[in-house]
Order: sequence, then C-alpha cells, then structure tokens
Amino acid sequence: MTSLAELTGFADGPPLGPPEGVVERIRAIGAPIGVDAMALLTERAGIWSYTRNGRVSCGGATRLMESADGWMALSLTRQDDDDLVPAWIGCDARWQDVEATVATRPSAELVDQGRLLGLPVAALGERAAGPLIERTHLGDAVPLDRVPVVADLSSLWAGPLCTRLLRETGARVIKVESMTRPDGARNGPAAFFELMHAGKEFRTIDFTGETVRELLLSADVVVEGSRPRALEQLGVDAREIVANGPRVWLSITGHGRGEPQRNWVGFGDDAAVAGGLVGWWRDEPCFMGDAIADPLTGIAGAVAVRDALREGGRWLIDANLAGVGAFVAGRS
Repeated sequence: MTSLAELTGFADGPPLGPPEGVVERIRAIGAPIGVDAMALLTERAGIWSYTRNGRVSCGGATRLMESADGWMALSLTRQDDDDLVPAWIGCDARWQDVEATVATRPSAELVDQGRLLGLPVAALGERAAGPLIERTHLGDAVPLDRVPVVADLSSLWAGPLCTRLLRETGARVIKVESMTRPDGARNGPAAFFELMHAGKEFRTIDFTGETVRELLLSADVVVEGSRPRALEQLGVDAREIVANGPRVWLSITGHGRGEPQRNWVGFGDDAAVAGGLVGWWRDEPCFMGDAIADPLTGIAGAVAVRDALREGGRWLIDANLAGVGAFVAGRS
C-alpha cells in the first residue's frame, strides 16, 4: 500500500509527512462512518503506480508554479485547457514556456484571467478555512426508515468514492452515465473503476432534461459532480427536485455553489492548492498526495449524506474540493 508520505515531496529529497494536525483532521473526517481515511487517499496511487513528483502532481497534469508574488497551480487535463493557454498568457501550452511567463505576473491576475476562460487555476492558500461542508435546509421530512436509493451522476473520484461508501453502509446505488459522455475513469485502469463501482447498479441514459428529472425524482439521494449550470441548462434545479422527491442532494464542485465560485473549474490537485493543503520542502510547496482533495471530499460527502438521512428533512449539501482542502489544512 502506498503511503501519503511516499507521495509528498520531491524525488531527490526525503518523503515529507503532512503538516501538524492534518493527519488528525483527515482521520476525524472518516471516523463517523468507520473508514480509514488515510488509506483511502492513496488507493488510486497504488493502482496507477504513482510516485511523488514535488511541484508536479502525481498524475502529471497539474503543476505548482512560482508567480511574481507567490505560488499558483494550473491543471492541463483536457485538450480544451491546452487550447486556452495562448489566450490566457500568450504562449503555447509547453510547461517550460508557461512557467517562464507565469513567473512574471502576479497570482491574482493570472487566476482571475484563467477562471474567466474556464481554466482550472488556483492561487496557493486563497481559500480560508470554513465549515467542512455547507448544508441548506430546504424542507421537512421524517428520517428515512428504509434502504436509501442513491442516484449517482458523478464521475472520476470524489463522487464515486462517496457513493461507494454509502453502498458499503447499506444504500442501493445506481450509477448513471450519459450515452455520449461516460465516466472518464473508464479510460484508466479497470481496477480503479471496479474499486469505485463494485456492487452498484448501472444505468445509461440520454441526458435530456425530462429523462434526468424522472430519474432524480425517484431517488432518495442525488450525488452529482457538475458545475451547477450544467444541470440548470437541462432545466434541472436542485432545490426544486429536492422539494418534490429526494431527501438529499449532494453537490460536489471545485469551489462551491455560490457566486462567482460556481463557475470556476477545479480538480483535486489545483483545488487542494487553493485550500493551502500542500507540503513544503526547502521553501518550495509540493503536492500532498494524489489529487488529495478528491477522496477527502468523497469521504466528507458520504458522512454528510448519512447524517442528513438520519436527521430527517430535505437538504442541499455543498461539498467543494477547495473548501474541504482548506478545512483539512487548518487555514484560518
């Protein structure tokens, strides 16, 4: 089993342990549902044979770069991201050129301009610590007294891990995929996809507004990992759906559902940087694990859903990667 220390630090230096208090906060997140959160953080790295790369993420798509006044992260995970770099800073998407250009400009300017274009960018530590997740009470309902049905519209890691943990605590989970855009995790090792989805039911649908609405209204819990406008463009409004069907809607985003964060793109590595969840070696920040904000948010989301079902009521839960990262980092 790969350890977090083995993924934190630079290849030419010793492994780094997490900063003070981080391990305790990670373990506390998983404790309510009896899971070893530290072990869950490194599952993907073990399957993918990831190793520590310092300021380069374990997967290689994200980099921590020094700007004119601090540090920032950029993820180039999609071809669309590469294509946006010239409009962002006026150079091609070659890391050597990107780092040289970033070094001449302030982080705030780079991040603001990148987000306007839809790039996954973040300034180191920009997100102050707040609550682990945010809950909005949308109505009354008695506590659920039967096996909950979970509609899982999420993909990749945070959402699928959340629903895996819910299934392990007794829920019936339906994994929902689009006919035209299946879960991107299918492009990686089959062992990881199987780990996330073993025991779930699978359903492939045409993602039109009415088809999605019908499915969601039949569930007790909805877990999704899209920016809010993606479903809103289909005529699917989380508040309206919860008022008429599910008890709980868990929204997993990069930075949150509020304005302007709801429009920002974020992935596990760059969002962790936004929350300040990094290691340090010789005055340089380094990635703390593999897309660490993803599994942390998945665990926190599963606990929040379980608690909401036990408590009763109707809830919209905002679990965002940057906020969870900031909470675990202990930023104030």
